[in-house]
Amino acid sequence: MSKIKQFFANAAGANPMDRIQTAVERIILYSRYILVVFYIGLAVALAIYAVSFIFEVIHLAEVAFFPPGNKNMIMPVLELIDGALVSGLIVMVMLSSYENFVGRFGEDSLDDSPEWLRRLDHGSLKVKVATALLTISAVKLLQVFMDREDYTDADIFWKVIIHVVFIASAVFLALLDRIAGHTRYPDKADDKKSNEPPAPL
Repeated sequence: MSKIKQFFANAAGANPMDRIQTAVERIILYSRYILVVFYIGLAVALAIYAVSFIFEVIHLAEVAFFPPGNKNMIMPVLELIDGALVSGLIVMVMLSSYENFVGRFGEDSLDDSPEWLRRLDHGSLKVKVATALLTISAVKLLQVFMDREDYTDADIFWKVIIHVVFIASAVFLALLDRIAGHTRYPDKADDKKSNEPPAPL
């Protein structure tokens, strides 16, 4: 209660421009909570995607026990793998983005949180997302090769090009994150070198 009184006392004693600046800064700072709407939306999308995943599992069971013609189980299984990868990507973006942009999870929430949550900063998140997209692209490309007769050579060519672009993007983001890490913490490398024993003569 005393902090609130102190805040209003300071606000009353400040000049008008300072009060306006403080108000604008607080609006900008607290506007980050709008991001919660997006993360809740991702959680809803994850739940809807889980329902569609159940239908894919049912479809896999139909293919396994009542195979239509010569259709094998590889394509439905690849669809399930793709769904699991997309779901993991949604969870990773949702949790780490909240931790990085909105606020830290409370200790009670962290009791049941993944171990990587506190270790994943904004730069690492971009690399993880790029890697997840690369894996999803690889699964999609495998689906194309498994069902090649449904695609033209031009379709396969462009899908391979897109996959190569994903690979280059992931490598480039990993290099940028590594360079940024050395820039932020240049003394760590020096400390590591100083702790190493001298090379034998």
